[in-house]
Amino acid sequence: MEEEVTFMSDGLKLSAIVHVPDDIKPGERRPAVMVLHGFGSKKISGNCTGPCKMLTDWGYVTMRFDFRGCGESEGERARLICLEQVSDTSNALTYLQSRSDVDPDRIGALGSSFGAAVAVYTGGVDKRVGAVISSGGWGDGERKFRGQHPGEENWKKFTDMLENNRKHKAETGESPMVSRWDIVPIPEHLRGNLAPNSFMEFPGDTAQSMYDFVADNVVGDIAPRPLLLLHSSKDSVTPTEQSIEMFKRAGQPTDLHLSAETDHFMFAEDNVRVISILKEWLDKFFPV
Repeated sequence: MEEEVTFMSDGLKLSAIVHVPDDIKPGERRPAVMVLHGFGSKKISGNCTGPCKMLTDWGYVTMRFDFRGCGESEGERARLICLEQVSDTSNALTYLQSRSDVDPDRIGALGSSFGAAVAVYTGGVDKRVGAVISSGGWGDGERKFRGQHPGEENWKKFTDMLENNRKHKAETGESPMVSRWDIVPIPEHLRGNLAPNSFMEFPGDTAQSMYDFVADNVVGDIAPRPLLLLHSSKDSVTPTEQSIEMFKRAGQPTDLHLSAETDHFMFAEDNVRVISILKEWLDKFFPV
């Protein structure tokens, strides 16, 4: 069963879809998983719909939602601020706790890319998150961007863009729009994985927010709740070392899996090995 719902986050109405397993019994409460979309995407992306279907088939209640400013949710279009997305995730959890079909003490967060970083950070600062799954995520914005803009010339172009944003905002009070590809380069052969009508421009404040976002600082606070880090061993978008560094800083239990058969959009690629790893991990650390 799919149910279109809304919930409030800092005064904004956010749009979500809740998936409920067909075999749930009246009065039964199941563990739930929030599935977070990537950078400038929306809840209809393959990295949301695929995991939701899998997890619901396995017996979990799932919810995918549009962050503020994205998809059908309220908020300034394309203005994505990392800590505000953390707030949206915590408020999504609050909504799930209010449902009669959800075990309020067993709600996890699964995210891909940008959503993975938000999932990790939320798990670190919100003790209600029961488990965290990160796919292609990142823990240090500045270090991530250095890997995504290699070489002196590319790095200067990126940091000049950040400086231009600061100056323009100081002079006008507004943040200038910049290209998606100038913030996060994605090879052309992977761009088809983006959700239809994903944002192609963002205010410079979004790039600055990502630069300043350091999930590494809180990843250790997830323990003793379980954490699963998934990453392509040769990721074309987010440097693989980001998940390796989070693993070094995490407590236990934490699992890190690097896959040679995938690229950045791991769940959209329907990889049997990744699915098997996820299922076995859930059965052990966050079972239905």
